[in-house]
Amino acid sequence: MHRPASLPWLLPGDDFPPLESAWGAHDPAPGLLAGGGALDVATLVKAYSQGVFPWYSGNQPILWWSPDPRMVLPTAEFRLHRSLKKTLRSFQRQQGCELRVDHNFEHVLRACAAAPREGQDGTWIGPDMIEAYLALHAAGHAHSFETWIDGQCVGGLYVVSVGRALFGESMFARRTDASKIALAALVAFCRRHGIGLVDCQQNTAHLASLGAREWPRARFARHVAAERTQAAPEAWRFDPADWELLLAPARAQSAPAARPPHLHEA
Repeated sequence: MHRPASLPWLLPGDDFPPLESAWGAHDPAPGLLAGGGALDVATLVKAYSQGVFPWYSGNQPILWWSPDPRMVLPTAEFRLHRSLKKTLRSFQRQQGCELRVDHNFEHVLRACAAAPREGQDGTWIGPDMIEAYLALHAAGHAHSFETWIDGQCVGGLYVVSVGRALFGESMFARRTDASKIALAALVAFCRRHGIGLVDCQQNTAHLASLGAREWPRARFARHVAAERTQAAPEAWRFDPADWELLLAPARAQSAPAARPPHLHEA
């Protein structure tokens, strides 16, 4: 019978073990890298800079993950289905509809905590995670994309940013397609700023339907290592004109203001 390797236990400030030491496909929790450590800003930035993220429920210790393969969304390959394109056109035209960035990060974070991930019971965003990501937002490494209708935030998502490496975390919707509108805005923002990839962490049918696909962990780690040293966007805001980066015919789209994205091949 296969026995998993013992799980490294981290003390605050310890380095993460090599990614390839994470539990594999035949272990009880594939992708599990280590336990323990801390959730302070420095540790979180160090983790994401290596392609590692925390994920655990309230009755568990801090657990750190580096799955193989890794689900990613190349922003050039985002699938704008006909129904979503129609929704975005309507959102553009209607009074009282607005896409905001970082207007109320805490609201988005707490709304995501109340909306479990696809296929999961309960939430992984407990009080300590909320506190940690609020601190990460205050430090400029976490951002929210928010769908507002008639003065209410009805959907959104939040991401972690280290340089130009971008990591999607969670989303919520209180109206039909509200989270998809926020995701489309994120993709348009990324295209404008030359960000070629959004990490999605784990495979879901919903993400795959929008163009996300799996990368080997080693390829993803190379991408993160290259992008984390690049300058992050100077201004985290959404320009309504950027909707056309999704909605206009490809030949009519303007080129991104920043350098073109470079995705690393295996």
